[in-house]
Amino acid sequence: MKRIAFALTALTVASIAVTAPAGYAAPDFDELRQENLDKDAVDFDELRRENLDKDAVETVQVKAIDFDKLRRENLDKDAVDFDELRRENLDKDAVYEVVAKGVDFDELRRENLDKDAAYEFVAAVDFDELRRENLDKDAVDFDELRRENLEKDAIATV
Repeated sequence: MKRIAFALTALTVASIAVTAPAGYAAPDFDELRQENLDKDAVDFDELRRENLDKDAVETVQVKAIDFDKLRRENLDKDAVDFDELRRENLDKDAVYEVVAKGVDFDELRRENLDKDAAYEFVAAVDFDELRRENLDKDAVDFDELRRENLEKDAIATV
């Protein structure tokens, strides 16, 4: 029985060793490519050459464009003159600089300090007193709620 099992195992190993390399042989991609071309598949090499030729033509055309001429034509068609707009904006900046130089910053500072004094008056509110008044009116006691929740958390973690 052991002899038959060994013989079958040896035969199986031998057949696998013989057929495995043929099954895993590398495909011949040139042959596959030619078969696909024969079936009217897309020839990517030809497409690549055509696109490279188109890029060369576009490069020549781009180099031949006279942008100054196009600009003058657009200005003749009432297009926006960005150079003029830029000059106008630069002139406006100069006006703002003159106005800024004439501002009395000390006066502005005093006005802002007066506003701060009004805020300090509001800040002088006694929030503890307001809190007690609210608690007297049966408002929610958040301190009490906080302690209760802390106690619940302590019990839950134990």
